[in-house]
Amino acid sequence: MFDEPDTAQPAGAQHMRMHTVRTRRSAEDFPRDEHLAWKIAQVAADPVAVDDDVREMVVNRIIDDAAVAAAAFARRPVAAARAQALVRPYSPGGSVWGIHGRFAPEWAAWANGVAVRELDFHDTFLAAEYSHPGDNIPPILAVAQHAGVSGADLVRGVATGYEIQIDLARGMCLHEHKIDHVAHLGPSVAAGIGTLLRLEPEVIYQAIGQALHTTTATRQSRKGAISSWKAYAPAYAGKAAVEAVDRAMRGEGAPAPIWEGEDGVIAWLLDGADAEYRVPLPAAGAPKRAILDSYTKEHSAEYQAQAVIDLAFRLRERVGDPARISSVTLHTSRHTHTVIGTGADDPQKFDPHASRETLDHSVMYVFAVALQDGAWHHEHSYSPERARRPDTVALWRKVSTAEDPEWTRRYHDPDPAKRAFGARAEVTLDSGETVVDELAVADAHPQGAHPFTRSQYVAKFRSLADGIVAPDEQDRFLGAVDTVADLPAGQLHRLGFTVTDEAAARVPAIPEGLL
Repeated sequence: MFDEPDTAQPAGAQHMRMHTVRTRRSAEDFPRDEHLAWKIAQVAADPVAVDDDVREMVVNRIIDDAAVAAAAFARRPVAAARAQALVRPYSPGGSVWGIHGRFAPEWAAWANGVAVRELDFHDTFLAAEYSHPGDNIPPILAVAQHAGVSGADLVRGVATGYEIQIDLARGMCLHEHKIDHVAHLGPSVAAGIGTLLRLEPEVIYQAIGQALHTTTATRQSRKGAISSWKAYAPAYAGKAAVEAVDRAMRGEGAPAPIWEGEDGVIAWLLDGADAEYRVPLPAAGAPKRAILDSYTKEHSAEYQAQAVIDLAFRLRERVGDPARISSVTLHTSRHTHTVIGTGADDPQKFDPHASRETLDHSVMYVFAVALQDGAWHHEHSYSPERARRPDTVALWRKVSTAEDPEWTRRYHDPDPAKRAFGARAEVTLDSGETVVDELAVADAHPQGAHPFTRSQYVAKFRSLADGIVAPDEQDRFLGAVDTVADLPAGQLHRLGFTVTDEAAARVPAIPEGLL
């Protein structure tokens, strides 16, 4: 039995409309205005104002994306993606975070998308499907810079990108059929760009169809031996969406109806021809507020590990010397158990020589290191030396997970204030004593012990950019983001930043590619 569809009420639920989506036979009368892609295009084209709290959160998430991109600047996958963009200078083009210059917007989106995703350290939304809606920002920003639009247009586009990806994640489960969550990202980016450029619904509709058709992929990128493609997959979806919009603007069409067709996504990739999905979307004239239902990360690890890290910190004093531990069981939701826990049946999750991408999807590793260290760092906590420490390996292999139906129910609680993404830890010591504690949500979650506000986002940027972006450049960037809604047309290049010469010198050499 897989996770049930999400039933939580979105922010501004009174202004939402629920749409039933199912497969339609080719011979069936199914007018375009009933297609989900058309309904999304109508939402994207709706020129509604952005609420003040949404605008503030958009600023927060641009800061968040930039922070993790700066921290990842010298990592090999990021350098490789950036190298592909560097050979494609373009005017006006988009900025690539960390360097001077303008580049073809789809390639700027690609380079920044990989940088944002590499450390698994930005925002998340969990429902029927998983998502990292901050992945919308790099492609929408790159197009905004290239098109010379205003900061207010950028904010509107980002609000749409978040809205559509989150609404699709509420209503359509992809992972049950081993389809990667980036299949919701391609359409959301296309919709966000449509809002940004004030495109007609017809153009947005075709772009959404193309973007979905070209970004459906299996979840093998997050299974077994996880490689750098985990970071590349959402960046590819963003790049594909930019290209889809370009083609649609030139008059090219898409497969239709893309979700509901007889040979479409629902019929052959999801629940099949007899299935129905219910997808919420804002009503005409309603504000786009879904970004307020998402949450960012304080720690660089998969989201379900956030609360487990905080729980491990809390258990340290009661447990004492970790060498006293005989076993640890983390009772948690189905998602945590089957994706990053022992329910995944991935031996790689216990391999001291596994990739960083694999380790950050092993809650057993994460719990062991957090308990031993009482701290978490996006580099040090994953270093080969750290992962291969004999006492860590010994403790790591004593940790297991178990699905608890109550935690699965809490994961999908209709009330967002009651949702739980954590675990109950049962730590058995060599003496036979058992230490038990639980944590429902991470400390940084909106319902957590210290929810993130602007000051925490800025502090995260300062911390991650330290030694990479010069202090005066940090100040300039943060000042530009803070006033993004007031930036006039043609000024969005100010949302780029450059790294220091010393940081640039730490970038590994990248072999030449084909192009």
